[in-house]
Amino acid sequence: MRRWLGDLRASVERKAEGLSADQLAARAVPPSGLSVLGLVRHLAQMEHYWFVLTLSRADEPQLFVPDGDWDAQFRDAVADDAVVAEAFETWRSQCARSDGVLDGLDASDLEFVWDPDDRTGSVRGALTQVVYEYARHLGHLDLLREAIDGRTGE
Repeated sequence: MRRWLGDLRASVERKAEGLSADQLAARAVPPSGLSVLGLVRHLAQMEHYWFVLTLSRADEPQLFVPDGDWDAQFRDAVADDAVVAEAFETWRSQCARSDGVLDGLDASDLEFVWDPDDRTGSVRGALTQVVYEYARHLGHLDLLREAIDGRTGE
């Protein structure tokens, strides 16, 4: 499953490659707030949630979700080179951090409590959720990229 996750992350890189800040921030269709840049921010938040906050039980605020404002992941994904750089840097660093968390797990970490309702989850469950999120959002990225410049596939 780790190999699949690496392949999915590489697909995000390919689908965003060569796009300008304006193209990265272009919204799908009104009233949707989806954009390539917003999805990169969301994927960074999702990696951080599942691997850093959940598996390693770090006590940190959610990325790109100030004061519980989930829409900020997409709304604040604006056509600004600094915002673009921050989003991709954060996403890449979270991917590396996630890999570090996974690499550091031992047998006693295979079961853990992951939500306020004290449901018991598993590392496999977290990985499955992350792979699912990437697969779903790569479909969105396909459509967004095609609408921007006609590029399809991959």
